[in-house]
Amino acid sequence: MSEREFAMRCPWISLAIVLLPLAVMAQSVVPAGTILPISLDASLNGAKVQPGQAVRATLMQSIPGTRIHRGARVLGTVLRAEPGGSQIALRFDTIRMHGQTLPIRTSLRALASFLEVEGAQMPEEMAIRGTTPETATTEQIGGDQVYRGGGPVTAGLQVVGTPAPNGVLAAPRVSPGQPCRAAVAGNDRPQALWVFSTDACGIYGYPQLRIRHAGRTDPEGVIVLVSDKNKVLLRSGTGMLLRVLEPQSAQVRGSSL
Repeated sequence: MSEREFAMRCPWISLAIVLLPLAVMAQSVVPAGTILPISLDASLNGAKVQPGQAVRATLMQSIPGTRIHRGARVLGTVLRAEPGGSQIALRFDTIRMHGQTLPIRTSLRALASFLEVEGAQMPEEMAIRGTTPETATTEQIGGDQVYRGGGPVTAGLQVVGTPAPNGVLAAPRVSPGQPCRAAVAGNDRPQALWVFSTDACGIYGYPQLRIRHAGRTDPEGVIVLVSDKNKVLLRSGTGMLLRVLEPQSAQVRGSSL
């Protein structure tokens, strides 16, 4: 049977063959403003890293409204490192899952040490009998309270989100004096924030570390970290909130994260 005869006899199959690549393409775009909560798979030592070195991280919470699930790999590259390791530049540009590779451009909203990440997962009622991780109250990095077992996520007296498997779902907020943004590109859907508060912004648990460039402005997607003392050292398990950038033509210039 010729291709033409097959198409005439099986029009629905032919249509599916045509539409399948379009569906795959549609799934390959991560919406601008999407937050990706990740954990570094290995330590980054500014005194030892080399340009071109791979950076690997794991997605710690499934992304709502997408097929990107917890456990996906988020990959990047070290772009440069200053002698002595006091400054490094890196970029995260790929999500890998189920044999599929998705290109991304991201900026950095927040970064927290392994100890901060561990602390945010410890129940506040450890001494109370019968408390389980599913019913515990925990404090997010930045101060939000998570009441599991049917409770909300709160910032003070304000309800800001809901608990979710392996994290929380909430809309990012802006606190006075912080450079981070709330919704980006009209993406106001609840985001996967993992162990971070809705207004988490900047560095937590690394007192000597600063974000010199978050990657939101030129050079877009490039994250530059600087240590005010000795070298940049990010331990394995360091947590980050990355944010998918808007299309370049639609970006608003500014210095916020």
